[in-house]
Amino acid sequence: MTDKRKAIPRRTFIAGLASSAGLTLAGCGETEPPTYGHLLRMGDWATYKAHRLLLPEQSLAREYDLGDISPMPATGTVNPGNDHEPFFHPEHGPAFARVQTSGFDDWRITVEGSVDRPGAFSLQDLQRMPSRTHITRHTCEEGWSAIAQWTGVPLSAVLEACRMQPQARYVWFHAYDYYVDSIDINDALHPQTILAYGMNGRQLPLGHGAPLRLRVERQIGYKSMKYLRKIVVTDNFDDHELSPINAGWAWYTGI
Repeated sequence: MTDKRKAIPRRTFIAGLASSAGLTLAGCGETEPPTYGHLLRMGDWATYKAHRLLLPEQSLAREYDLGDISPMPATGTVNPGNDHEPFFHPEHGPAFARVQTSGFDDWRITVEGSVDRPGAFSLQDLQRMPSRTHITRHTCEEGWSAIAQWTGVPLSAVLEACRMQPQARYVWFHAYDYYVDSIDINDALHPQTILAYGMNGRQLPLGHGAPLRLRVERQIGYKSMKYLRKIVVTDNFDDHELSPINAGWAWYTGI
């Protein structure tokens, strides 16, 4: 039986929890996720702030051994240069098809925005930079997971080469298949956040994002975008019309 003397009304409990969370989480950094003033976005905000408050900025996602590698399906877009696929972009799809025919020798990824040295990098340029290899679990929002090995250049090294400006807060990624999304500076500079050009000891397969994909190991799988073509560093959050948040997806999906 419930002790009525100790029972707390549900509304009072929720109000107090929200109030204490606001006091506890306020001032956890200048970077803020988008909320749009609605309840689900506030949940996104609370998750983001709690992770930033409670977890060390450089805490690592679990890494596995070679024997733990498992089969991993290629889902979503598997060739942005194929005009029969649903996310074929009328401008960038043909451009991808052209660089694909050259074995990606003509491919470049551009970096622009809040950097002192905007530039364009070939795959060979990136492969000459310091690399990182790790084996991590990809957790998909569809409910499946898989373990794979990823090799690439730390995003932080590319941002350093472009001399990212100190006021920068977000890094946006543009893909060949309509996809646009962003992460904050904490995740951008995290040692496990890489621009991957290799998977399981081989060149990154087309279905998994060749020639270059993002790997954000501390977030759900859809943040690890495939088929990258452009990186834009910004000082403020931009509600990009192609961002998945406009379709109801969470912006921050920390795990």
